[in-house]
Amino acid sequence: MSRSLDLQTAAVFEPLLVPSRYKGAWGGRGSGKSHFFAELLIEDCLLHKGTRAVCIREVQKDLKDSAYLIIKDKINKFGLIEADGFKVYEEQIRTPGDGLIIFKGMKDYTADSIKSLEGFNRAWVEEAQTLSLTSLNMLRPTIREEGSEIWASWNPRRKSDPIDQLLRSATLPTGASVVRANWSDNPWFPSVLEQERQDCLNTQPEQYDHIWEGGYATVLSGAYYAQALALAKTQGRISRVGHDPLMTIKLFCDIGGTGKKSDAFAIWAVQFIGREIRILNYYEAVGQPIGHHLNWMRVNGYTPGTAEIILPHDGDNAEKIIDWNYKAAFEQHGYAVEIIPNQGTGAAKLRIEAGRRLFPLMWFNEATTEPGREALGWYHEKQDEQRNIGLGPEHDWASHGSDAFGLMCVAYEAPKDKKPMPKRNMNWVV
Repeated sequence: MSRSLDLQTAAVFEPLLVPSRYKGAWGGRGSGKSHFFAELLIEDCLLHKGTRAVCIREVQKDLKDSAYLIIKDKINKFGLIEADGFKVYEEQIRTPGDGLIIFKGMKDYTADSIKSLEGFNRAWVEEAQTLSLTSLNMLRPTIREEGSEIWASWNPRRKSDPIDQLLRSATLPTGASVVRANWSDNPWFPSVLEQERQDCLNTQPEQYDHIWEGGYATVLSGAYYAQALALAKTQGRISRVGHDPLMTIKLFCDIGGTGKKSDAFAIWAVQFIGREIRILNYYEAVGQPIGHHLNWMRVNGYTPGTAEIILPHDGDNAEKIIDWNYKAAFEQHGYAVEIIPNQGTGAAKLRIEAGRRLFPLMWFNEATTEPGREALGWYHEKQDEQRNIGLGPEHDWASHGSDAFGLMCVAYEAPKDKKPMPKRNMNWVV
């Protein structure tokens, strides 16, 4: 007796219906990514008897954290019974032709134990944004059966996450099919989620793009500039911004710690045009010599005479062992250099307040400032969880770009309004 199964697929997922070594779906909440892959896995198990699949997360402390429930519910919804070859157990699911679906956390595997997956021909990575590079590098060569496939579904977190580097870079791996899926692509998007989406847009606009549109994440709370960035995007101030060749380009720098290889050197290239702050470019390098920074300036046309360098208060501090500092080094290469004095106690707070006040005047060149904007969106308050108080800015990967941004903000001077010409009353006899 033959049976049929009616599976309805949103158009956005159609490219993933054909065999591919890698299948990826990324985007925001409510897109139906998990539902699609759960149904696709059931379909594969029906069409290819003996399919062995592993559903993976980076960390899985409990089966309820896995895709177990959604697959189980789909099996029940489609009326698939033991006679069809499906049998649901407490920790695994048996499928037609002595097939198997298991649920694992990659953190539980070692280089030796991962070999237990070598006979599997489907691997579905859920919440793939959390997958470490080590886990990804172990998984890829392990799923090696002829015609095997690796699937990934995720809501992007950071551009540097391994799954984004693999499946959203300029060069995809051979045999990869990747789609972006959001709530607007889901023809069955429920009204309750639509209300949630609208509420998020109204009450958490700084988080809306990440939660619902698949944009990269900002921290959940305490992000100093996240809301201002979201507003800049909706107002079209993150777009294409060109430089004025008649105006000086100002290079605002954060020098990290002189001699500290782990610290980043960050630069914002900016022009002040009238009241507008036009942010043209962003640069960041870790552990690189000054020649590397100078080369970036030259390549982008920020040469002596067209650009000037603005350093923080410690930019002219000499090294103890060698008589060297950034100010003197840049001046030796022909640049005009300005040092912004130390604002003293509360300097970080002053920079942040200046940034928030000036943000409505800022225009960002979208193509060249993304890493800097990512840093600004992450820059946040460090919290004392026990006392529930803020401890000032968290010093992490976002600090250096944000400090250079703050330096720009405290250095900005609004153009003075021209005073109207005085009027003279003249009386004469005709």
